[in-house]
Amino acid sequence: MKQFGFVILAIVILVIIGIASFFVGTYNKLQVMDESVSANWAQVENQLKRRNDLIPNLVNTVKGYAAHENEIFTNIAEARAKLSGAMGANDVKAVQNSANELNSALGRLLVVVENYPNLKADKSFIGLQDELAGTENRLSVARRDYNESVKSINALIRTFPTSLVAGLTGIKQREYFEISEAEKAAPRVEF
Repeated sequence: MKQFGFVILAIVILVIIGIASFFVGTYNKLQVMDESVSANWAQVENQLKRRNDLIPNLVNTVKGYAAHENEIFTNIAEARAKLSGAMGANDVKAVQNSANELNSALGRLLVVVENYPNLKADKSFIGLQDELAGTENRLSVARRDYNESVKSINALIRTFPTSLVAGLTGIKQREYFEISEAEKAAPRVEF
């Protein structure tokens, strides 16, 4: 009878070890994935900052040609300030909204540029525009990488029994970096 008790005890201990191993393994995997999401978000913020740093140079170049377009310059400055504040708060939704405002203001700036053929031919303007285009491409890649890592961790958190481990350890689903409805619309090109 004692042997039977030892077998039961051994089975219980093995089950406890198995559950603990699963918990630790799942917890570690979630931590690695959460860190990956954070690293990818940092890349999004780096590219947004790079774009934010390029914009004053672009604006100053345009100002020399279009000094009477002060409202656009003010809008861009305000949008940059909002974006910087949102990035400091580490709030995905606030960053998205601020980035959308800045995109809108930049779009209006580029409309102004169309009215100044000499500006479009200016070497410093062309260089800044190329830098901005490259930054936009890097930003697009960073957003895609961030959203992929969010998709991976969110999918894992939603599955059972990983959802139990995530709930016990406080790991929550992350928000996607989505584009606005205005950015989804096809641009209107006129010749």
